[in-house]
This record gives sequence, C-alpha cells and structure tokens, in this order.
Amino acid sequence: MSSSKKPPFDRDVVVKEALRVMPSASRRQFLRHGLTLGGLALLTGCDLVSEQSVESALMRVSRLNDRAQALLFSPTRLAPTYTPAEMTRPFPFNAYYSLSRVPAVAAEDFRLEVSGLVTERRPWTLADIAALPRVEQITRHICVEGWSAIGRWGGVRFADFLARIGADTSARYVGFKCADDYYTSIDMPTALHPQTQLTLEYDGEVLPARYGFPLKLRMPTKLGYKNPKHIRAVFVTNTYPGGYWEDQGYNWFGGS
Repeated sequence: MSSSKKPPFDRDVVVKEALRVMPSASRRQFLRHGLTLGGLALLTGCDLVSEQSVESALMRVSRLNDRAQALLFSPTRLAPTYTPAEMTRPFPFNAYYSLSRVPAVAAEDFRLEVSGLVTERRPWTLADIAALPRVEQITRHICVEGWSAIGRWGGVRFADFLARIGADTSARYVGFKCADDYYTSIDMPTALHPQTQLTLEYDGEVLPARYGFPLKLRMPTKLGYKNPKHIRAVFVTNTYPGGYWEDQGYNWFGGS
C-alpha cells in the first residue's frame, strides 16, 4: 500500500546543496571555520527544516559577519602602502565579463550623477572632480578569488568630494551605479576613510578602460568586489542599497 507520508528531511543533503549554490568565497569561509549544522542553528536561532531555512540561516551568518567587521573597522587605521618597485606589472584585469566587453565611455560626455541625502545635486564632469586636491596611493588590491596585486592609483579623497556635494555624513550608506550595470554600496565610515579615493589615474596616466575609466572607487580597506569601476552615479541614503555580488550572497561589508 502506498503512503503519502513525506520522506524524512535529509539535513546533510540540504547543507551540501546550500553550500553548492553559495558564492565560492562565502563557501570557503563557511567551511574553513568548520561550522556544523547544529552550530548554524544555534548561532542563527533558525529551525533548519528545509533548504530554504538553511539558506536563510547562512544569510544571517553573513549579516552577523558584516556587523562584526563594521565593529572592528577603524576610520583612522591605514592600509599598508608600497613603493613603485613593489607594484604588480602588469596589474591584472578582473571583472564578471571579458576584456572585450569593457564599457566605452566618452570623457567629453561624462557626467557623474549625484543624488540622495546631499545639498548639491548638480552633475560633475571629470574636470570638476580633477580640480579637487589630488592624492595618490600605492596599495594592495585583494580579490575574493584568492589573488592580490599592488597598484598605483591617483585621484581625490572621496571624503573631499562628499564634503563638496554637502553629503549628510550621518547617513548610513553611499551607493554606486556603474556604466556596465554593476552596482554596490559602502558604509559611511568607509566612505570617509582617508584612503578611500575617487580614482582618475593609474600609474600616472589617465585611468585605462580596463581598470575603470572614467572613474572608479579605490578602497584598500575593502575586498576587490567592493571597489566599483566605470562609476556613473553616486547617492547617499539610509536605505540599504545592496550590491551586484552582495545580492547573490557575498558579505556586504567586504573588509579586506
């Protein structure tokens, strides 16, 4: 006689499937710390009775990690800097698409859109941005895929730009939209960090397209996927904006 009783829930199978669909970086971190299913349930307070509940628990762990990183972040502690002799040559290209698909943006037509909790919403040309005090850094880019490279970046402090547009620095987030449809967001303390830079140059030359022309955000305190390229819009908000990879399960804070 057939039975309509559902088969028993196999928790091991669900965890394996959840790990399979997690981004590789989150998966490696999860496995590296050896978190068990029981530990996951205890940590998140979730009743792990389905694949959806396991995925929800994993996301809660990610958010706990975000909060822990934010508490540890220092707005004054600087990332290490390097000499020109230590630069990686050539600096690698990296994106979620091939080099042939890098967006072509005309410098003369470019206008950076500004919106949200700011007092000045006029668009900015590249010349407008370049007129702010110039800074330079030779810092290490750390990719979530496991490699790193040292590069020389020139531009302006993002904090100076935020001051010029009258940004509400008590707001929680700064978001970015890019010409290649990438998007991400950062916390305000990181936005105001002295090494967070609106980048216009690479190694003393106009920023090449493969590295983010016309404008990228360089943050040596963040992993590579938090450093947006080809920026076309900046906005300040108290509403969580998410991000391209973050909305697929990567940690939002993304500290390096």
